[in-house]
Amino acid sequence: MHLELRHLRTVEAIHETGSLAAAAARLGLTQSALSHQIRSLEEGAGVPVLVRATRPLRLSPAGLRLLAAARAVLPQIAALEADLGGLRRGRAGRMHVAVECHACFEWLLPVLDRFRRAWPEVDIDIRAGLAFDALAALRREEVDLVISSDPGGEGLSYAPLFDYAPVLVAAEDHPLAAREAVEAADFRGQTLLTYPVERTRLDVFTELLGPAGVEPAAIRPVELTAMILLLVAAGRGVAVLPDWVVRGAGREGLAVRPLRRDGRPVTRRLFAATRESDAARPFVAHLVRLAREEALRHGRP
Repeated sequence: MHLELRHLRTVEAIHETGSLAAAAARLGLTQSALSHQIRSLEEGAGVPVLVRATRPLRLSPAGLRLLAAARAVLPQIAALEADLGGLRRGRAGRMHVAVECHACFEWLLPVLDRFRRAWPEVDIDIRAGLAFDALAALRREEVDLVISSDPGGEGLSYAPLFDYAPVLVAAEDHPLAAREAVEAADFRGQTLLTYPVERTRLDVFTELLGPAGVEPAAIRPVELTAMILLLVAAGRGVAVLPDWVVRGAGREGLAVRPLRRDGRPVTRRLFAATRESDAARPFVAHLVRLAREEALRHGRP
């Protein structure tokens, strides 16, 4: 027996309309073509599908089994066709985001919420790209977009989001608060409060202390930005955070000073990295645009 989707649709239409003529009209067939299809189905099955001596037409036990199959299978086929159609139109897909910047979750979550409302057919997920190599995962297609300040590598496209400056945050009565700006040597003897990630993920080490060969007296990892700021205000140490993080937080009791390396301000740029093959996809481009808009909304150029 060779069973096709058209057979299931035919059985369902006959059951719901009660006649061959009405079922044929629903399916866009002639009544003769529909009758031929039913005969072919019955010959293949070796059993009748219809009880023909009734008005309206009823399905036989075999026909009822086919009806149950139709009601289980046809909605799944319709859903699959809709999904594929969404992919074809660029309305559906997957957007799994990895974030290498620990503090970026604070501005990225509103971006993803706006994106979800605009693209309800796109599967969204977010992962902290701190415990794995996010850019390598992007190349392996395990994630689809990475927020990173370290562009590099072939096959990837990097869209600039915004520039920022890492800044020193200290208690307003801390000795470093009297400085116009701070340099690497100023961190000697200090307790440095940082996010609990590798040094290679922290601007203070990659852009300032590492190149200068300077070590603070102690390093204290703290998970939350709000807790870092609270401990700094209490005089328990100093921190280096992106300027936009500090602008968005309460600054009572805090002093903020720029960082300088070799006499020049320290600045960084944040990028949205995607595979080159995906960069022009409509929902990918829209997410990047939303991220830039969020940056402007918070005063980040």
